[in-house]
Amino acid sequence: MPELRRDPVVGRWVIIDSEHSKGPLDFPKDNNTPRHHAICPFCPGREHQTPHEADAVRPPKSLPDTPGWQVRTVPNKFPVLTAEGSLAKEGIGIYDQMTGVGAHEVVIESPDHDKTLTELTREEMLSVIGQYQSRFRQLSKDARFKYVVLFKNFGSSAGATVEHAHSQIIALPMVPKTVLEEIKGAEEYHQKQSRCVFCDMIAQEYQDKERIVAENTSFLAFCPYAPRYAFETWIIPKGHSADFALADQSTQAHLAQVLQDVLKRIKKVLGNPSYNYYLHTAPVGYADPSCYHWHIEIIPKLTRSVGFEWGTGLHIVPTFPQDAARYLREV
Repeated sequence: MPELRRDPVVGRWVIIDSEHSKGPLDFPKDNNTPRHHAICPFCPGREHQTPHEADAVRPPKSLPDTPGWQVRTVPNKFPVLTAEGSLAKEGIGIYDQMTGVGAHEVVIESPDHDKTLTELTREEMLSVIGQYQSRFRQLSKDARFKYVVLFKNFGSSAGATVEHAHSQIIALPMVPKTVLEEIKGAEEYHQKQSRCVFCDMIAQEYQDKERIVAENTSFLAFCPYAPRYAFETWIIPKGHSADFALADQSTQAHLAQVLQDVLKRIKKVLGNPSYNYYLHTAPVGYADPSCYHWHIEIIPKLTRSVGFEWGTGLHIVPTFPQDAARYLREV
């Protein structure tokens, strides 16, 4: 019989379709083999094809916008928001609008066109995480920005338009609705229980054991109890922390290790699928860090949303999270 499950943070219900349960071999496969070296604007030697770099991991005497970098951040050539101008708000009857001020950056994760995150060395992966945090800290200093979001689209069906390994960072002049829902749910839970809901989720996962995928000293990776998608996986700090920008170097190293580990498992079990991941952290200047807990959500692109899901907000998930975790854990 199908099951309805409720997410304890935002109160969202999902349907687990146990009648048509799917394993790794039941999903269509994507071809995500890199092949467009000759025209790739992110490859070394083509730095002139991107806007001037905002930040980079490179040798001390290496000049900006030249080869020799290990990780490189540049403004997006086609930004969804622009960093120029002042923030202005206006009401038009019942409607609100503001100028499209923000920042949109691309983090190029490796100079090697053929390498994905799963193939980076430990040092290279740590450099990527360090660059993520460096940009979070820098963008958070701008008084116009209220929230900074990091996300990665891997594979064409996940929205990637350039196959060279990269992530994106967008700074927003407001806190997005999805994050506000998480914060509101976390604050309401904290008010009732005097505890962090995410910390309690970690405790529940250790008690149940069946949804854990991997862990290390600082992080737990698990398939959430009420996922929206098959093989959805979360990575969360074991110790309470609201703000990713405050993670020390040891924590960054542990994050690099567990994120790469989980992505390798997804690649091997599901046949190198397209995926998205994004990092949810506290808004800039968040007043009550005891309520919220930063984390990464990884979404393999295995199915498509249909009319029922768009019309109701109820996601139909064809794989029990404990089964997905078992496949990922045992690989």
